[in-house]
Amino acid sequence: MRTADHGKRPGLFRNLKPLVLASASPRRKALLEALGLEFEVLPAEISEEISEGLGPEEVVISLALKKAREVAERCPGKAVLAADTLVVKGERVFGKPRDLEKARQILFELSGSWHEVLTGVAVLHGEASETFFSRTEVRFRELSDEEIEAYLATGEPLGKAGAYAIQGLASAFVAEVRGSVTGVIGLPLAETVEILMRLDIITPAV
Repeated sequence: MRTADHGKRPGLFRNLKPLVLASASPRRKALLEALGLEFEVLPAEISEEISEGLGPEEVVISLALKKAREVAERCPGKAVLAADTLVVKGERVFGKPRDLEKARQILFELSGSWHEVLTGVAVLHGEASETFFSRTEVRFRELSDEEIEAYLATGEPLGKAGAYAIQGLASAFVAEVRGSVTGVIGLPLAETVEILMRLDIITPAV
């Protein structure tokens, strides 16, 4: 058993294999760091355009797998973890808003209603390949025009699927959550950790 360093909080998990996070998301990075894992950050260089004819579940898995494969080609011998997140309301699918006007439209759509957050995850290591997606239901309370404008002014909606960050200022908008909160943040940890352990990439830090 390893002795804990009392100058630093011990991690919950430790690496057995080198791990690469194929994402520039600071939120995914923070989730993995909180577990005590060591990993390299190497964003995938792919187009994130949504393919026609695919359901949102297929889209998030497909994009996560494309990201993982692209990075795996550049990192032979290392395990690669990738993820992709979309927000869905009815037949509408929302990715990352390209500007504040698009973010404004999305927030008005989500105000006072339920929506779904889908996050697809892909893990590649050698010949092993595993994918899955999580589905979380989120309800926003009714937002005033002033609240939406104030949120837009913070800049937080840009670069976020569905134009909000549940772990950030938008936590003030969320009335209910059914499912994985970390899935809404961008990386469903319970399922991801299970896969990483099953593939002998990480292990409990004892």
